[in-house]
Amino acid sequence: MASSRLARWRSLFPLVLLTVGAAYSLASWNWCGSWAERAPVLVSQVHGEGPLRAGAAKVALAPPFPVVVAGYTPPRPEADQADVPLYARAVVLEAGGTQVGLVSLDLLLVPDVLATRVRERARASGLEDVLVLATHTHSSLGGYDSRWVAQLSGTGRYREDVVDAITTAAGDALAQAAASLAPVSLEVGEARQQKFVISRSGGEKPDGVLTRAVFRGQEGPVAELLLFAAHPTMVPRRRAYVDPDYPGRLSALREEAGSGVTLLLQGAGGNATVAYSEGQGLERVSGFAHALAELAGDAPLSPVGETVRLSLARADAAMPRPDASRLVPALTRAAGDNLLCESAPRLAEVGALMLGPLKLVAVPGEPSVAAGVELLRRTGATGVLGLADGYVGYVETAANVQGGLGESRRQYFGPALLERLSVAAEFVAGAAGFTP
Repeated sequence: MASSRLARWRSLFPLVLLTVGAAYSLASWNWCGSWAERAPVLVSQVHGEGPLRAGAAKVALAPPFPVVVAGYTPPRPEADQADVPLYARAVVLEAGGTQVGLVSLDLLLVPDVLATRVRERARASGLEDVLVLATHTHSSLGGYDSRWVAQLSGTGRYREDVVDAITTAAGDALAQAAASLAPVSLEVGEARQQKFVISRSGGEKPDGVLTRAVFRGQEGPVAELLLFAAHPTMVPRRRAYVDPDYPGRLSALREEAGSGVTLLLQGAGGNATVAYSEGQGLERVSGFAHALAELAGDAPLSPVGETVRLSLARADAAMPRPDASRLVPALTRAAGDNLLCESAPRLAEVGALMLGPLKLVAVPGEPSVAAGVELLRRTGATGVLGLADGYVGYVETAANVQGGLGESRRQYFGPALLERLSVAAEFVAGAAGFTP
């Protein structure tokens, strides 16, 4: 009996080997094709100058529980409640007849398809130009990115009802903000606490700068923007709750203190991680949010004149071909490229926002500190907004990618990625009215 079974296995072995070889050959076939390079194409450009008006609103995200908790590779817990509420927070600005909206979502990322759907809903209420940004919390709901790589690596199984819930909250927040427009003055300042952040992968160190913009109405602040760069990965993993991490807690603290609707915008923090060490677990998260809220409150503010320049330009940039060489073993490189190609966008949107003295470039990913420095140098911007209007993954300098350094081991594209984004950023910065 045993000998006959062994004989059958021996007879099947060539077939198994042939099947494995065929599968490997099929997976290694170049399904990706060539990715053409072209100049950036302007998709939107608005400009206004005059007295500033602003409106703001926040609307709770209502996840269709139970939902997967996004942020990390499997296994992922499912949540049937929120530990701290999740929100869509929006500010609408108007100067010289031009309106621009910003909406910040307590999410890990914003896929380009989701950004498009939010814009379509905003357009129905009369708002044409919107930046859609994620706070990058690694403990919020998932299920809103249909790309296979995203579903496998961070956001979990795609669900249309999750997308509907997010789109509704974002659209309602923008509509309510637009409906509450009122005259405001603009005040801008910054504070620094370098000990709050460290680099998790070497290279350029994060500076711990927090930039603050306050929109002050007749009866007090209407809203504020806080630009800061650090990964929101403080909430312990595997908790069966959705949670906005330190960005949501920070915004709530500032709002309770009378600062108006507060949007936390992530900067160039691809390699920046929180260094705050007081407390454990959720106590540590809360402690850091309080420390950042105090830092924001201490930031000295300078008033901007009555006439404010407001402009927003957005352009599509052609992406380089995906490159899995740093992500998978050499033997499976071709298969890895094919998997990335199925999920990677061929076009990505880059934006530039001018708001008085603030000149911000917006990129659809996680630029490292060094990549952010390069973007500032190339554009003359005062700051970089990450996680905006799409997601192409990490963005490292070409030198780091070629040397396998920094965050390059997490980057989906080859060394040309930053150059493609920088060329587009130069283009939209010029369209928005600022240059080096």
